[in-house]
Amino acid sequence: MNRKAFQSINYGLFLVGATQEGKYQGCIVNSLHQVTSSMPYKFSITLNKSNETYKAVEGAGSFVATVLSKETPKELIDLFGYKSGRAVNKFEGYEVSLDGAGNPYLKEYALSRISCRIVEKLDVGNYVLFIGEVQEAEVLGSGSALTLDDYQNSTPATATVYRTKQENFGWRCTVCGYIAEKEELPEGFQCPLCRADRSKFVKLS
Repeated sequence: MNRKAFQSINYGLFLVGATQEGKYQGCIVNSLHQVTSSMPYKFSITLNKSNETYKAVEGAGSFVATVLSKETPKELIDLFGYKSGRAVNKFEGYEVSLDGAGNPYLKEYALSRISCRIVEKLDVGNYVLFIGEVQEAEVLGSGSALTLDDYQNSTPATATVYRTKQENFGWRCTVCGYIAEKEELPEGFQCPLCRADRSKFVKLS
């Protein structure tokens, strides 16, 4: 199987948020898709079970997703795409808005906002596919949406589908799927997403 066949597919980048026990969680995904074109409108999203955002969405039974603008700074993508909600409060320092279900989102750098109530879910191994019915939707800005092609042809760690800068380069975390684009992993290295140690990584070849 030649994985290069997948490289022609482009993906949008979205910021997904949910509230768990009063704490805001959020991550960058590229797995948000509209799956129905008539009411009730439904969207699917896939999240890694090791992510704190997954736990928040599962617990809340809902999520909010914002479509990010091409103007979104790399610092925001790196924060929500590579940092773990177990270690940092990603929303700290930003003006946070809440949807009707109490889920957090950022209006800054967002083109639109879609809030969904979970109506179905499917276990797909390390991930869960959620089907959400749209409860709220609004336009927040104008311009073009951010895609993986815009993001220097690499992929945030929390994204479901990975695209590395160089085919079969680096190390993959066997716990959460994070790709470390390094020749070698240093002693004491931990996955920045799930905190798995170096022994849980396999070299791509």
